[in-house]
Amino acid sequence: MTDIIKSNTDYKQWLIDLKNRIKQSQLKAAVKVNAELITLYWSMGKDIIEKQEKTKWGDGFIVQLSKDLQEEFPNIQGFSVRNLKYIRQWYSFYNQKNIFGKQAVAQLEKGNMQQLVAQIPWGHNLKIVSKCKNIDEALFYINKTIELGWSRDMLDAHIGLGEYKRVGSSTTNFNLTLPPIQSDLAQQTLKDPYNFDFLVLSENYKERELEDALTENITRFLLELGAGFSYVGRQVPLNIGDKEFFIDLLFYHLKLRCYVVIELKAVEFIPEFAGKLSFYLSAVNDILTHPTDNPTIGLMICKSKNHFIAEYALKGINQPIGVSEYELTKHFPKDFKGSLPTIEEIEAELEE
Repeated sequence: MTDIIKSNTDYKQWLIDLKNRIKQSQLKAAVKVNAELITLYWSMGKDIIEKQEKTKWGDGFIVQLSKDLQEEFPNIQGFSVRNLKYIRQWYSFYNQKNIFGKQAVAQLEKGNMQQLVAQIPWGHNLKIVSKCKNIDEALFYINKTIELGWSRDMLDAHIGLGEYKRVGSSTTNFNLTLPPIQSDLAQQTLKDPYNFDFLVLSENYKERELEDALTENITRFLLELGAGFSYVGRQVPLNIGDKEFFIDLLFYHLKLRCYVVIELKAVEFIPEFAGKLSFYLSAVNDILTHPTDNPTIGLMICKSKNHFIAEYALKGINQPIGVSEYELTKHFPKDFKGSLPTIEEIEAELEE
């Protein structure tokens, strides 16, 4: 009888659904527990600061409080002297008016700050306040963590790469060529500079070598581009008239609902690049796009750029284009590997 039930199709499907519901319930429970914990820490941080301001207890108060709480709740973690000091520092960070930015003021006016920080784990909260210089920067990483489900290591990596300063800083003409809502979203989609530290290239690399390296590391490249990018292909052919042209890299952005043409240049940006990219955008709009797609966006990623030259180059173009730089910090000459001694040579040297 048991075997018959296990092999029944309806039972199998119902069991899958039930398991998914249980997992979702566990996740909801974990999220609720975390929110309750962060809410408790918020009130504790507020109380600790107020007590220390009104009394002369100093840090001895923290030591005594830790001892009393751990005696009463021996099975609950989080009441160590170190963590109580973290709680005080964390609460204090979000209540220092001298580091309020526009976003922070808006959140405080809505009374949302406590609810926002309660949506991410305590370890993430500590990572953010220990590395962010102001509340606007902290809010950026909180919202990204909530939106994209970053792990603590992923959060740490993005903070280390200066994501906050890079996002939305690309030179574009989006405000002139796209509707306001799409323009704002498109602007926030691009970065400047892009960090390609995961690539190992020769000192005098060419554009094709850069393109090869990026497509070989497409997963890392997609992570650097950001959420929403879907890879379509490289050297995508466009037949126009009696000639064939090739797009370096073609992506589709799921939120923007449009194609994104990426051209790579291993040199400094010059105005002519914008004209060629605009030509590609017109062709993609005519040949590849579906009637429900939004206008194709172009991204020119160059080794370097002069902001003013890029700005002037885009002013007379009616296609949405962004210009960004990229960073490389790991250069190796092509014959570098051959210049390293072999294990046998090292052993022979040691023996001598």
